[in-house]
Amino acid sequence: MSTGQGRLIIVVTVCVAMLLAILPMPDWARPFRPPWVTLVLIYWAIALPHRVGVGSGFVAGIVLDVLTGALLGQHALAMSVVVFIAIQLHQRIRVFPFWQQSLGILVLLIVEHLFGLWITGATRGTAPALQYWAGPFIGALLWPWTFVTLRKVRRHFKVT
Repeated sequence: MSTGQGRLIIVVTVCVAMLLAILPMPDWARPFRPPWVTLVLIYWAIALPHRVGVGSGFVAGIVLDVLTGALLGQHALAMSVVVFIAIQLHQRIRVFPFWQQSLGILVLLIVEHLFGLWITGATRGTAPALQYWAGPFIGALLWPWTFVTLRKVRRHFKVT
């Protein structure tokens, strides 16, 4: 597959994750929404660190900020840091079984949420409810499914 087509597949998967991130949900379910965009970016950063980098995390974060109405740069900062860490550890993460990968992904998702908490605290001064932390745990539980699905997409379209 050509470089442009591979890039298109990566962009499409991130766009699908963004659609899942803004999908309407009942008020009670919103805190339990998995961080889809972060999961997809982590996958691509681990699978193809030469293709998906900190800049990709920053751009996806800015777009997510605009889509969700968050403070401009909030998701961009958090996703840039998470993608950087994922790239630094990609060779270690890939060799772990799924349950150990999920623990590593949980740490990355908590780091992302800590950045969100830090920015929210600095701008609004209010602490979120305990349910705020449900998203990273649900994301870690969904990691094996996300990994397998995106790996099938990558192999089907021969993205390298």
